[in-house]
Amino acid sequence: MLELYNFDKSTCSQKARICLAEKKLEWSNRRVDLAGEENLSPAYLALNPNGVVPTLVHDGRAIIESTVICEYLDEIYPHEPRLAPEDAMVRAEMRVWLRYIDEVPSMAIRVPTFQRIKLPQFKKMSAREFDAYADRNPLRKPFLRRMGRGGFSREDVDMAIEQLDQSLERMESALAGGAWLVGDCYSIADICMAPLLQRLEDLDMAEMWRATRPRVGEWYARIRARPAYGVAFYPGSLLAD
Repeated sequence: MLELYNFDKSTCSQKARICLAEKKLEWSNRRVDLAGEENLSPAYLALNPNGVVPTLVHDGRAIIESTVICEYLDEIYPHEPRLAPEDAMVRAEMRVWLRYIDEVPSMAIRVPTFQRIKLPQFKKMSAREFDAYADRNPLRKPFLRRMGRGGFSREDVDMAIEQLDQSLERMESALAGGAWLVGDCYSIADICMAPLLQRLEDLDMAEMWRATRPRVGEWYARIRARPAYGVAFYPGSLLAD
């Protein structure tokens, strides 16, 4: 039995949902109420001590971290479509992308997201309330402290934009070699990148690729045309919904 503890609009949750849909797996949707801090409840922290989404529970055992969840699903369910290349060298290229996505654009996208979505809520808090909220977040505490009740500094915002721009440029270069990030093999790398471009579009930042990076635009159209994308991005899962 597969259960995915997730939140509709979470980019990391969206990665896992795309993967589940690509593999055509049956799963139970356990929606986590982030606004109500369900992710910080003792019951949820027992599953995921980081207090973030998603968490996959497979036959009673928890797997955390969205990229790990995607790799796990492809390994434990080896039927087609395979989401990792058969060739070891190409599979290594995919994993290089996965590390980069986790370390650079996945971190950077949180800055404009929190600035747009969470800042109005934080401004309504007292300093004591905000500090207590940050302290309750085991993984996000340093990030929240850096943001503060007044939002990120201009330097932090500029650095995030620079990292996102670098990521799109790397995509544009990689896509010269094929339809997907690792040549002609649609893989977990593409799955993990897709929600980040969707988020940029939701934040009215799609101009970062539309005019100057045509291969990225074509890649984005291809991945959005896949049936799994529509399954993962159901009504209510976009920031605009």
